[in-house]
Order: sequence, then structure tokens, then C-alpha cells
Amino acid sequence: MSDPAPLIPAATLADIERANASGRTPVVFIHGLWLLPASWDRWAALFDAAGYTPLSPGWPDDPDTVEEATAHPEVFANKTVGQVADHYSAVIAHLRRRPAVIGHSFGGLLAQIIAGRGLSAATVAIDAAPFRGVLPLPISALRSSLPVLGNPANRHRAVPLTYEQFRYAFANAVSEEEARQLHETYAVPAPGAPLFQAATANFNPWTEAKADTDNPDRGPLLIVSGERDHTVPHAISAAAYKRQQRNPGPTEFTEIPGRGHSLTIDSGWREVAETALAFIERFVK
Repeated sequence: MSDPAPLIPAATLADIERANASGRTPVVFIHGLWLLPASWDRWAALFDAAGYTPLSPGWPDDPDTVEEATAHPEVFANKTVGQVADHYSAVIAHLRRRPAVIGHSFGGLLAQIIAGRGLSAATVAIDAAPFRGVLPLPISALRSSLPVLGNPANRHRAVPLTYEQFRYAFANAVSEEEARQLHETYAVPAPGAPLFQAATANFNPWTEAKADTDNPDRGPLLIVSGERDHTVPHAISAAAYKRQQRNPGPTEFTEIPGRGHSLTIDSGWREVAETALAFIERFVK
């Protein structure tokens, strides 16, 4: 069992009220480790213009800015997959219309957990962290996780990425100049616990890092893979797709050529966002 979900922040409650009043379909964006909700701002504007109401609730206790996050990294520590999934489920429970859900990295894992709970009208999981039953473990994924998994004490800590670590894990497919700009603009410390949970999921039948891939209420699902992603290489995304294909709902896979793990925040974000939007528009009005 995960810990009880924290109270929903006032700002998120205001966004929920706005979404309910709009009468439009909500789209809930879920960020992954080392990022904040603001990483979805350009996506939110695109979906808003397309007639949806975007919400980027954030993980429990997320600071508002990179500066705040850097000054107080302790607020990220000990956040678990189950706790964060329950938090997003509580947010969605306040919406009058079932939302589309889009997640990146660990946000992609969370999006699939939420879909497996029958809470999503359509789901897009982008370079999603693996859930129990996804077996491949490529060397590049291990190297990307090493800044956290290399020290068992990091399970209870918040861990930042140096520029060199961020360059390898996130920004390997962009220029040096853009990689440095992305690190400065977006990178924040991240809780170590989810990485340890994902790393041990296949050895722990009680893990929180699992998704109900059989639930007939899961709804349509698109799995997106960045061709050059080091953190979540093709093998992981393809294995997740293979397991999700067991579901009776539409299950699709697409790979974005030449893209790394930063594909939602770098200069090529629009291609990925429009791919997600086109999928959602086929199933959610």
C-alpha cells in the first residue's frame, strides 16, 4: 500500500474548477524525474488552442520554480510511485469529465498506472519508465540511472544531475549549446525512491511500479519512443507496448526518429506534442 495522497494544493484545485467550468475535455500532463510542471507549458498552450483544458498538477510538494527546487531539494525526497499515482488519481477524481492523460518518463509510467485504474479517456506514455513485467535492461538505461542507483542511501534522498549526467541521460540528441540551456532551464533534483522501485519491480510482487494492462476500461493508449533515448531505450518501450497489446483497447506505438529523452522539452517538442494531440483527437472529443 502507498502512503495516503497529500491534500491537493489550492492552485491545482483552481485549475480543476476552471477545467470543470470550461465544459471541455481536460488533458492532464504528468512530468517525470528531474523536471517540474512548467516543462509542459508549451504543450499546454498547444492543447488549449486545440480545444482542450490542460492541467499540469505536479507531484506532491513540487516547488513552483527551478530556483526554489535547487534551494530546497529535500522537498522531493521519499516520494514513491504509489504515493504520486494516488495523488494524480485524487486530482482526476475531482474532474467532471474523464481526462486524456499524457506522461513523460516516470510520468509515462504514472500515466499507464492511471489508465490501468480506468481513469483516463486516452493515454500517451512518452519514453515511459518500465513497470513490472517489462524485462529489458539496456546498458544505457543502467548508466543513466547510476547517479541514483549507485548509492543505496539515495533511496531516501533527492538527487540532482550534473550537466554531464544530464547530457547523457536527457540531452544526448541535441547540440551542446541546447543541452546546457535545457539543463539550466529545467533540471531539478529528483527523488531516488522511484528509480529503486522500478529497478526492483520484477523481483517484488508487491511493487508499486506496476500497471494493470488487462483492465478493459484502460482506454486507448499510445506509447512513444525516442529513437536515441539513453534513459528509456527502444527495447523498454517496445516491451511495454507488447504487454499493453493484451488489452482490448486500441494500443499503438510510434518512434520519433533522432530524438533523445529530452524530446518533450527540447527544440523538437512540437513534433512530439502534435503526435500526441493527433492520437487523442481520434478518441476524445
